[in-house]
Order: sequence, then C-alpha cells, then structure tokens
Amino acid sequence: MELTPDAIVIFSIWGIPINATIFNTWIVMAVLTGLSALITRNLRPSAPPNRWRTTLEVIVQGIQHQIEEITRRPPGSLVHFVSTLFLFIATCNLLEVVPGFDAPTASLSTTTALALSVLIAVPMFGISRRGLRGYLKTYLKPSPIMLPFNIIGEISRGVSLAIRLYGNIMSGAVIAVILLSVAPFFFPVLMDLLGLLTGLIQAYIFAILATVYISAAIADSGETQNEKEQT
Repeated sequence: MELTPDAIVIFSIWGIPINATIFNTWIVMAVLTGLSALITRNLRPSAPPNRWRTTLEVIVQGIQHQIEEITRRPPGSLVHFVSTLFLFIATCNLLEVVPGFDAPTASLSTTTALALSVLIAVPMFGISRRGLRGYLKTYLKPSPIMLPFNIIGEISRGVSLAIRLYGNIMSGAVIAVILLSVAPFFFPVLMDLLGLLTGLIQAYIFAILATVYISAAIADSGETQNEKEQT
C-alpha cells in the first residue's frame, strides 16, 4: 500500500506524468464544481429550498458564524476563501472512503500548496484592511529589532499548517495499514467511519487556523491590544 499518492502514476500527457495526487485533485474540483452548479441552478428567492440547498446554506452560515466569532467583524470576502479551504479539504478526506481513491491531502505537495495559499492570503487581507504601509508596520512591532523574528514566525505558520495536515493524514494511513494486517475483515468499516470524522475535523481545524492568522493581520492595533489585555 502506497502511503502517498505522489508515487502512483495514472497516465502521462506529452511525456508529463500525472500522478494520483494531481488526478484526484481534478476529481475533487469536478465534484465541487458539479455539486455547486447542481445545487444553485435554480437559486432564486421565489424557489422553495431543497435538502441540498439547505445543507449548503447551513455549512456556509456555520462558517460565517465562526469567522465572526474570531474576527469580531462581518466575514465579508473572507468567507469565500475560508469556505473554499474547508470544502476542498473536507471533500478530499471524505472521498477517501471510495475504493481506489487516494486523498490529495495525503501528499505533502498538496498540503504545502494549501499552506502557501494561506501565507499569501494573510498579507493580501492585511494590506486590503490596513494599507501597504500600515501592514508592513506590523512586522516592526513591538520594536524594529523584531523584524527578522516576525518574518520567521510568519513562514513557520505556513510550515506548521502543511506538516500538521500532512501528519494527520499520514498517521491515519499508517494506523489503517497496521489494523488491516491484524484484522482485515472488521477494521475496514471502523476505519472508514473514523476517517469520515477525522477528515471533517482536519478541514475544520485548518480553516479555523487560517482564519486566526488572517484575523491577526486585519485586526486594528487597538483591537490587538485589547485582546492581549483580556488574555
């Protein structure tokens, strides 16, 4: 059993190998795009809500509520970014119960790409909120001597996000291999159920951490100081 889908080559395009990570990422993108188009095809105020639309609204409203709890302000455009992260990771992990499907999140390249998207989003949201000059000043607090340490801390956030998500997926795969070798008829069902639960938890934690990092970038200096005094 391959623990990472990077080692599984599905086919090649003009000599470029397409491994399971890339191919399954395309599948996840197609599933999310298809479901979104299917659920929202009749989206209008006069149309009665159906089960799928209600489910999607509950998920989006839940994400909006979590963002408001963390940032203490309306979610705005942040809900689009965080929702995309959550739905992509959750779908990758949930589809892992399908035989033959290897979750793209089990690849370090995918988790690194997700972490890089957060690293890029943090300054983008910070600059849109504070302006370029105001955001860059945050790296000089509490004193200019902290500049290199603040930059290192920013990079370490992305590294920790990638390793945390990748480690959780890999640890689950290793445990599954061990249990399947002990009791191959009983534990597959149990591991599938456990995988569904942990997949959702991992997606939730990643989205929450991304929201926390972005919230720190867009928070006003007065808000940041009040939070420190409260803690």
